[in-house]
Amino acid sequence: MNDLYQRDCLRLLDFNSKELKKIIFLAQKLKQNKKNHQEIPLLKRKNIALIFEKESTRTRCSFEVAAFDQGANVTYLGPGSTHLGKKESIQDTAKVLGRLYDGIQYRGHCHKTIETLAKYSQVPVWNGLTEKFHPTQLLADLLTIKEIFPNKKFHEIKCAYVGDTRNNMGNSLLEAASLTGLDLRLVSPKECWPDKKLFRLCQEKYKNKKGKITCTENILTGVKNVDFIYTDVWVSMGEPEEIWEKRIELLSAYQVNASMLNLTNNNKVKVLHCLPALHDQKTIIGQSILKKYGFENGMEITDDIFQKHEQIIFEQAENRLHTIKAILVSSLLKTIDF
Repeated sequence: MNDLYQRDCLRLLDFNSKELKKIIFLAQKLKQNKKNHQEIPLLKRKNIALIFEKESTRTRCSFEVAAFDQGANVTYLGPGSTHLGKKESIQDTAKVLGRLYDGIQYRGHCHKTIETLAKYSQVPVWNGLTEKFHPTQLLADLLTIKEIFPNKKFHEIKCAYVGDTRNNMGNSLLEAASLTGLDLRLVSPKECWPDKKLFRLCQEKYKNKKGKITCTENILTGVKNVDFIYTDVWVSMGEPEEIWEKRIELLSAYQVNASMLNLTNNNKVKVLHCLPALHDQKTIIGQSILKKYGFENGMEITDDIFQKHEQIIFEQAENRLHTIKAILVSSLLKTIDF
């Protein structure tokens, strides 16, 4: 019996350490099968609803391709295409979709919405991103880290997450570290540190691990001797511009650039980014923000550093497909040969 069968994935702490390792191991197998043209469609006649209140590139494409590869059908419900919470309650929508579909993906603004969907749908619900957590991204990150250091245990790996550490990525990194033992440093101004309650919870779960979780404002302390520097864009679409201005002012010293990488004392340090990245002026948003706030060479990461590490960054993006596929397979099949 597969103990992940019919399980939700709303946040990483929905799983224990052993279960998380099973998902990553399954993702490795599924990735290898796809690369070797040996894909086995295990989800034939399964139907999946993809609810997107927030638009997406990687999350939507990864869920769709993962489902198609495995023989499942998907229905994309984009922004404004459902009555969710407007004309029809979330509870009623969940009950209807739970009768029509075998699983539901939700990407939106409010984590309480996905909790309600999971409570009333009676089918697995997967989090494609909420304001609190981004678990499918972290699964891809852990797979990427494991691929780079296949012979190392997570507690032997040091990772500095630099920038706004109180967002959904910071929260999910905390949960990932508490489950795997990853030595995690959250490097940002105190105003951008994560929620104290979540931090204490993750530290409590972490106490028997060999690594550690720390928060620091000091860039040198945070990045010294790390194997990875991880960053994310500092601004989110839909936020008021006055919030952008304050946050950019706070984080301007925390740009991932050549000087920061030199502080690591590790000439083999790797850079991770979950994308999209404002590393150049080749987008409308990038051009507008970088010019307005006086960034000549990227915002959260400089273009030269992004280009130097883009192979890993885009491998990270591809790994969304394989880890999402592992989540679909593990939650929709009663038995799996792990």
